[in-house]
Amino acid sequence: MERVFKLDGVHNFRDYGGYAAADGAKIKAGVLWRSAQHGDASDADLVAIDALALQAVIDLRGPSERSAKPCRRSDSFAAQVFTYPEETAGLALHTEAADGVVSEAEARAAMLRLYDGIAFRENLVPMLRCYFEVLLRSEGPSLVHCVAGKDRTGFAVALVQHALGVSRDDIVADYMLTNVAGNIEARIAAGAEQIRAHRGAITDATIRVLMGVEEDYIVAAFAAVEARHGDLDAYLAEVIGVDAAAIEELRADYLG
Repeated sequence: MERVFKLDGVHNFRDYGGYAAADGAKIKAGVLWRSAQHGDASDADLVAIDALALQAVIDLRGPSERSAKPCRRSDSFAAQVFTYPEETAGLALHTEAADGVVSEAEARAAMLRLYDGIAFRENLVPMLRCYFEVLLRSEGPSLVHCVAGKDRTGFAVALVQHALGVSRDDIVADYMLTNVAGNIEARIAAGAEQIRAHRGAITDATIRVLMGVEEDYIVAAFAAVEARHGDLDAYLAEVIGVDAAAIEELRADYLG
């Protein structure tokens, strides 16, 4: 399947269905979408997004991020948009990680620290719950996004894929697609502008670390969850409110 949805101004837009999942089934294509912010969407992008017939958009950004870069929508856009009234990250995680960072090694260490706590961010957890609630309503195609569509979105998508029975290897592989999906240079340039606006002069090499993903990041998030809850299933049940019955419901709706 063609996983990456190539747009002019919306980066990292892709279908995360199609993977092998539980009981020999696959995640249905065309119903589970992920992306970066839509503030730079072109008119052509808006037409293409409308054609997906999205019923829900889960915007993981906080109010300051939404205010700084409001999403563009067409006049016919009809999806319900879900947001959180308080900051979910203060700044996008790649921008937050840039605080005090000079070298590539420092950037990588900062990203690892952030991923170690991503599952337990007090203002992100409610949006993760919201996302699963939307999915359980099964009202049609949905999209989840943040600023760059890689950290908060990446973790949210990993949880959904795990719930649907996708293998850990495929979850990590999908997470790593951020590094090759769409117009990489434009996405990095947009991130560099944002990071430097908040953190000052940072080298191009360090920017690339902050704007990319590494397997170690998502592995660190999984390890932190498993250290506290035993496994991802227990975390989903105890923190997100998605128990075994809810997982069976999700699989009935999204696997085919």
